[in-house]
This record gives sequence, C-alpha cells and structure tokens, in this order.
Amino acid sequence: MKILIIRLSSIGDIVLTTPVLRCIKNQQADITIHYLLKKKFKEVLIHNPYIDTFHYYEDNLWSLLFQLKKEKFDYIIDLHNNIRSHIISFFLCKKTYRLNKQTIHKWRIVQFKDITNPIKHITKRYLDVVNPLGIIDDGGGLEFYFDQENDKSAVIKNSFHPNYIVLVIGALKKTKQLPTNKLLAICKHISYPIVLIGGKAEKSIAEKIKIECGDKIYNTVGDYNILESASIIKNAQLIITPDTGMMHIAAAFGKIIISIWGNTVPEFGMSPYLPNDKNHIIEVKKLACRPCSKIGYNECPQGHFKCMNDINIDTISAIIKSVITG
Repeated sequence: MKILIIRLSSIGDIVLTTPVLRCIKNQQADITIHYLLKKKFKEVLIHNPYIDTFHYYEDNLWSLLFQLKKEKFDYIIDLHNNIRSHIISFFLCKKTYRLNKQTIHKWRIVQFKDITNPIKHITKRYLDVVNPLGIIDDGGGLEFYFDQENDKSAVIKNSFHPNYIVLVIGALKKTKQLPTNKLLAICKHISYPIVLIGGKAEKSIAEKIKIECGDKIYNTVGDYNILESASIIKNAQLIITPDTGMMHIAAAFGKIIISIWGNTVPEFGMSPYLPNDKNHIIEVKKLACRPCSKIGYNECPQGHFKCMNDINIDTISAIIKSVITG
C-alpha cells in the first residue's frame, strides 16, 4: 500500500507529525510512505527513517500534480487541510483522510477569550486522521533526527561550557517573540551559561545581548541551520522558548522546556507534546485582549504588548534554579 502524507509547512507542524510516521511504519509493515512538504523545510525530516520518498512543493503546483499522479497512491493523508492540499487530493482522485483544523473552535477562543474548553492537541488530531487505517497512538511522542555532520554540540561544550541552557530569541510573528528588553532581563537575571538560537532576522538583537551580557552568552543566531540548532538543543540542560518550531524540536528530545506564550495560548492545542513535569508554561493570564490571534501579528494590535511585556522574569529564574543541574 502506498500513501501520500501532506504537511507543507511549518517547522513545528511538521515535527508534530512524526508520531504518525512512526506508528504507521511500526504497525503496518506493508505501507510505503511518501511525504509532501515545502522544499525549504526538507531538513526537518530529511533524516527521518520512516519516510520512503519525499516530494517537494516549490510554487509550481501543476508540475507537482503530474509528478504525484504517476505514483498511483492508494490513500492520501492530508495533515495540512488548506486550499492547496484540497487541489492535490482532488486531482489525484484518491480516498483522502483529512485533519480537522478546529477552525471554528479556534475562532471562538480568539473572539470570546474562552479557554475553558481547550482544543485537543494537534499531534493527537494527526493520529486521529490515520485511525481508520488501523493506526493507534503508541505513546512514543515526537522525534527529530540529524546526522553527526550537523552536530555542533561538541563545539559548544568544548569552547563555551559543558552545561548550558538555550534561549530561542526568534519567532515567526513578532507577537510570539519576546521583546529585546525581556530577553536582556532573562540573560542578566540568571547566572547560567546561555546559548542563543534564532534566524538571520534576529542577528542584531543577539549581538546586542552578547555585548551587554558578555561571556555568559554564546551567540549562534543566524549562523546555524535547523539541524545544527537542533543538535545544540538536544544536548542542552533546558530550553527557554516562545511558541516556535524549536519548542517542538526540544519536545522531541524530551528536554525541560520553559515555553513563553504571548498572543497565542496553549489551549489552541499546540503546546509542547511532553510529560507535564518537563513542560513549564509561562503566560500572562486573564489578559482581556489575549489571545488576539491563532497565529500572530507583526505588532501588538493594542499597542501595549502586555502579553510579553508583563512576563515575570523572577518566575522563569525560579524554575531554572529548581530543575537545572551542574
């Protein structure tokens, strides 16, 4: 049996599909898995042992459709559920099992700020999609793979410090990202060695933190790719991160996570997929304007950005002291 799994983006969403891949392969040996994603995210799954063939979307949908048509799939597992994935499944004319995105439920949470009825975690909803094929959750959690060529942790341990924590300073949307003053406050408030992770867009922020905080900071922002950053996270004692793809990579490694939530809320079903004792959620509760979006904005719609500016640094410091070793 040959199936096509569609999850085009993003880093976090793709990592959250990994239990589906493992469970299918371990529970149905006769299934061949083809995975379709955007090419810019290929590193996220490139070393995953459960995928037989990759297909990449690069803006030319018609070319991709005819390529996929030749594969003669038996089923399509649509874990993206957007217009593009609907076009693909319609063109291939195969039985499709599709993710319930809980769009209305999310809209209600945003509009009425009612988080008393949280949405089922998206990883569990991904697994629900393949349940009709006889696939059940094995309880093994998320996975992330990289090769030794991408392992930068030895560099950090040898040239910086053997026991470090990671601070993620970037996020897809600004309202998910900690403001610079809060990042500086965290770095100044805690005494442990810190490795900064982020993309090229955050490079100037990271340089400012390094200048103001000195030798306790090791700056990798804008210099390391996804796999290299993942290797650093795997060997860290703890990770401090907003709602990002790196948060889910840390969960795949079973790390202690301090996740900091701005305009989004864990009740959307996107919290770290971890045992509760390793997941420490930091958020400003009972804020009348929160959540303001299920995804985020490039600036606070209210102008005050209290969901991040009012984050309590002392709470973060206390958690670190209570769980860190060495």
